[in-house]
Amino acid sequence: MTAQPRETFEARLRAIGETRYHDKHPFHSMLHGGQCTMTQVRAWVVNRYYYQSRIPMKDAAFLSRCTDPDLRRAWRSRIEDHDGGVAEGGGIRRWLKLAEAVGLDPVYVASTEGVLPATRFAVDAYVAFVREKPMLEAVAASLTELFAPKIHSQRIAGLLEHYAFADDAALSYFRTRLNEAPKDVAFGLAYVLDHADTLEKQDAAAAALTFKTDVLWSQLDALHSAYVTPARIPPGGWDGETGVRESAQYQGAAQ
Repeated sequence: MTAQPRETFEARLRAIGETRYHDKHPFHSMLHGGQCTMTQVRAWVVNRYYYQSRIPMKDAAFLSRCTDPDLRRAWRSRIEDHDGGVAEGGGIRRWLKLAEAVGLDPVYVASTEGVLPATRFAVDAYVAFVREKPMLEAVAASLTELFAPKIHSQRIAGLLEHYAFADDAALSYFRTRLNEAPKDVAFGLAYVLDHADTLEKQDAAAAALTFKTDVLWSQLDALHSAYVTPARIPPGGWDGETGVRESAQYQGAAQ
């Protein structure tokens, strides 16, 4: 069958974010609205770190089977953005600054102990997807970044308004991604639109993006189930106490 016109296909991809992106999850509404307890904020930081830490591993897996040097040159900046240099670090180190700001021991967070089983399964499935699927689908799965600037902006505004820990240093990860993500998504979107030249390939790319939204949504489902009343923390999940450095600064929302 004939492929959809380029503009129609792009609109199809963007519609996936309109209906399925995790900015619509109840946990994010709680977080951005100042309704999360500090235990719930910390649980989000602990579990989201696992996703952040696996992003450069996912991109390394992508590069390991990429035979096009131009594509490798364009893609490798994603690893640099997250891992950074030896001295200054990158997005992963900025996430650990957030962990420290919310009263967690960054060494504990970096250990990935306490990560919920569902979080681990979802993130590992994403890494495996990128390692194993056709290149077009691996790139298409990254296109959730089309929708990320909105959630980063909401998060910055909401955390600054509602939580005492929030300041420029604590939120540096999100501010930096507002500048980094546009170049990544511009390249990724152009690649998908250029290479999905049959309806079958377009369907596969759309399915890959849908899969990625499921990965993100399922992480929040796991958090909501484990830490929002009635809390049901599964075996191995963070217990709400390990790795916490208590201080009056962290006790709750800003007044």
